[in-house]
Amino acid sequence: MGGPTTKRTISQEAFEEVVRENMEDLGMEPSEALQDAIDSLTLQGVDLSGIITCVPGESSVQDNPVISLLEDLKKNWADCESKNEDELHQLSPLFLKLAQLCVDSDAEKTSGNSNSNAAIAARNGGVELVTSICGKVSGSGNEEVIVAVLQALSSLLCDIQSAQTFQKCGGPDIVIGILKQDTPNPELLNSCFSVIAASATGNEILKESFVNLKVDQFIMNTLKGSNKASVPSVYDAIRVLLTPDDYRVAASQVYGYARQFAKIGIAEALMDSLHEGLTSPTLVSTSVALKAVAVNDEICRSIADKGGIDAVLRCIDESGEQLNKPIARSCCILLSKLAGSDHNKSTIVEKGGMDRLIKLCARFANEPSVIQEVMSIINVLSLRSPDHASRAMEAGAGDMAIQAMQNFPAAQQLQRNACLMIRNLVVRNFENRKILLDNGIEKIIRKARESHENCKAAATDALRDLGLDNYNL
Repeated sequence: MGGPTTKRTISQEAFEEVVRENMEDLGMEPSEALQDAIDSLTLQGVDLSGIITCVPGESSVQDNPVISLLEDLKKNWADCESKNEDELHQLSPLFLKLAQLCVDSDAEKTSGNSNSNAAIAARNGGVELVTSICGKVSGSGNEEVIVAVLQALSSLLCDIQSAQTFQKCGGPDIVIGILKQDTPNPELLNSCFSVIAASATGNEILKESFVNLKVDQFIMNTLKGSNKASVPSVYDAIRVLLTPDDYRVAASQVYGYARQFAKIGIAEALMDSLHEGLTSPTLVSTSVALKAVAVNDEICRSIADKGGIDAVLRCIDESGEQLNKPIARSCCILLSKLAGSDHNKSTIVEKGGMDRLIKLCARFANEPSVIQEVMSIINVLSLRSPDHASRAMEAGAGDMAIQAMQNFPAAQQLQRNACLMIRNLVVRNFENRKILLDNGIEKIIRKARESHENCKAAATDALRDLGLDNYNL
């Protein structure tokens, strides 16, 4: 499994020297020299993450608020183990300020800013410092300070490198050690799981570390607790730990982790929130987490046997009535995963799933992101099942596909999902071919194939299964 090309790095001192040379040797103005250094190094493939882009002589690295704050922490926490509770309380604002500085803003995420405060802190020893302090205060009993330190730590874990540093500093053991204290404090629990989610994102080693430390037991305890709605990051932790997102490994172990999570009852615990319906503040997160756990037929069937299909369909109905798009999408995605079990396919159809899904599409007629997920479900339900394909057409899946493809020609994923769904509606149901062809589906599919690269294969297969001899033209 390949990953992105490794970038070259540069030190803060070397970067400043490039800026200085631009000014002294090339006679550039300070602002021009700085921008030229950034542009030229970026073109050379140099990773500028964490570099403080200042002009030598006009500003200093020490002027950066993150660097200044890290220096304050080093001074104040050198003897943190000897500080009394009042002194610890007084230092909490430093960590909260660091967390505020290092949490990526929406603008930074959108622009891909490589010089984010989190990267600057990580490059300058922030992860080592805060992880060390976290270990020192973890047994202090001062939960306010521990929460502040954990929030700062979570904000610093911005990439694989910072997560690896966290792991080398014993971070996983420290966080699990805090969870072992069996605190009922939801803010502290939330901060712990936030660190777990941040550090394990894209990192198979961290996932394994936490699983080996029995994180599943602490997840289970939290889900069974009375304050689970106040610990939203526990759902993020489940999702991250069970997502195979580390490009450096050829085979992820998360499939086994998911089975382990299900075995101790995490899937069943998640079902409790699902049964609460739209009254649950964590319904979207619950749906995403449950999807991550449902990795095989056995788990999918067990979810259905405990009323999971009924609960999801009810949430889909209610989301349509209330026009709640996030819940509609997340529940459709979960239902598509559960429909991977042949047993569940029949259950969904028997419970009026086709009609309910088409009704949802009608309510979200202007939301392609919802419609494409409905198409995905119908595609799965119709796979190798002529009876289900017939039921889908009777419910209006064919008309829905034609209207959606015409209404949203630029929606690539919707166009592709429509082609995939049409294949399963017609491949074993010849009568459906004529209905769709008479309604102009051939022209619509050909247009999707011409317009979107990711539709070419699906569109060609759909045209073939519609019985067209010139499907490849």
